[in-house]
Amino acid sequence: MEMHQLRYVVAVARTGNFSRAAEQCHVAQPSLSHQIQKLEDELGERLFDRMRRGARLTPHGEAFVRRAVRILEEVDAARQEARDANNLLRGTLSIGVLPTIAPYLLRDVLVDFAEKFPNVQTVVHEDTTQQLLRQLTACEIDVALASRPVGDEARYEIRDLFTEELMLALPPGHPLARKRTVSMADLQDEQLIVMKAGHCLGDQVLGFCNRSDITPRISFRGAQLETIQALVSAGAGISLVPEMAARPGRDDAPTYRSLAQPRPTRAVVAVWPKQRPPGRAAEEILKIIAAKRGCTG
Repeated sequence: MEMHQLRYVVAVARTGNFSRAAEQCHVAQPSLSHQIQKLEDELGERLFDRMRRGARLTPHGEAFVRRAVRILEEVDAARQEARDANNLLRGTLSIGVLPTIAPYLLRDVLVDFAEKFPNVQTVVHEDTTQQLLRQLTACEIDVALASRPVGDEARYEIRDLFTEELMLALPPGHPLARKRTVSMADLQDEQLIVMKAGHCLGDQVLGFCNRSDITPRISFRGAQLETIQALVSAGAGISLVPEMAARPGRDDAPTYRSLAQPRPTRAVVAVWPKQRPPGRAAEEILKIIAAKRGCTG
């Protein structure tokens, strides 16, 4: 049983005539008649009583046509939904994002995306890199925004989006804020506040310290950058925070300084499984990010 056979049967049922049905279906009448006969042979029942001036459904044909119409309507609806999704007229985009990226990058990006594609629902999942990779593998999200290093690059496609500086965050009035140039060596005796284990930003900060032969004294670990910056402002220690998270001008903000070259940075990337490229909605949101931040990949 094939879809075109169902369409032929419904067309004959609606027109009551094989010739008119063939015209509507843009097929030769003998071909249409042959396909309907083939279907009847498969079913073992006649669907039509053939008469000199037309065709009339048999009782079996009436039952068959009711179900065939529903099938064709569902197929047409599925086809239209697929077209709408391709044109971003409707659908859902699930995007995974690191907590150190989501609140600072996505606000303007999501607003622009919603204005351009108002009928696409966007669902944001904030989690650690390892959890985002698991969700990608399980098809729970379409694309992830993370930071290098990601991990198993043999399994994932990784697209560089932009690189940003990690700023030194100091308590207001801290002596290092008065120095013309601050180097990593100046941080040797400072109390350092970092993200807790499992968050890549914490590993990145400690990695920069290790490469600079610094053994940091960690005073606090946290899961939110806002909490870390609040602790810095309160004088509990210093930290390195992404440039996008810096909040200069606020009364409760730390003092921010750039470190001497080579400055610590992090690379923000888009990630997806190699066997499952991102759909159009994901590509469109990545275009918006690239336009706003500049694409390095």
